[in-house]
Amino acid sequence: MPHFERIDYKPIPVRDLLVEMKNLSELMIDLAYSAALFNDKELAEDVLALEERIDYLAYLLEMEIMIAARGDPKDAAALIGVSTVAAATDKISDAAADIAAIVTRNIGVHPIVGSIFEKVEERLMKATVKEGSAIANKAIGELELASRMGVDVIAIRRNRDWIIDPRDIEKLLVGDTLITRGAPFGTKEFKDIAEGKKQLEEKA
Repeated sequence: MPHFERIDYKPIPVRDLLVEMKNLSELMIDLAYSAALFNDKELAEDVLALEERIDYLAYLLEMEIMIAARGDPKDAAALIGVSTVAAATDKISDAAADIAAIVTRNIGVHPIVGSIFEKVEERLMKATVKEGSAIANKAIGELELASRMGVDVIAIRRNRDWIIDPRDIEKLLVGDTLITRGAPFGTKEFKDIAEGKKQLEEKA
């Protein structure tokens, strides 16, 4: 657990903290394996940044648990399960970070493994919405990405916050970093569109 110089306490429901930790750890696993298999340093660095976020959330969760227990043995016993789940989630995030380190430390995977996964049908791709992009300020559902190019937006990083499994009504804003899943050709095409290098073709 890293040391935090200052924590400004804000009451956050334990359930909300656990849900965010769970969602981020699941995203980390996807990103870590994709980063390792496709030697993508940007994705690997995102994994390490997410690990720091989960460590921070775990710290806040421990604060909430201690405040909730208030020295009462019964309350403390009831919160043991919450602490155990949080610790397990934290371990998952640490394992994902270890996988990402294969890329950041230039260890790499065996060429045979890489060649096998070059043939997988789905990949993860990171793209940033640039000024003038055809998808800027449009709702995900409006773009019909799945039917157009076989791509799904599975996460959005907006400033320092993450939106996991965004809804169709979520608008994509300039500066958003998008994590997409889909066929290699589709994710590459979407990245070009998001960055304004290509226009979104009208659906036939």
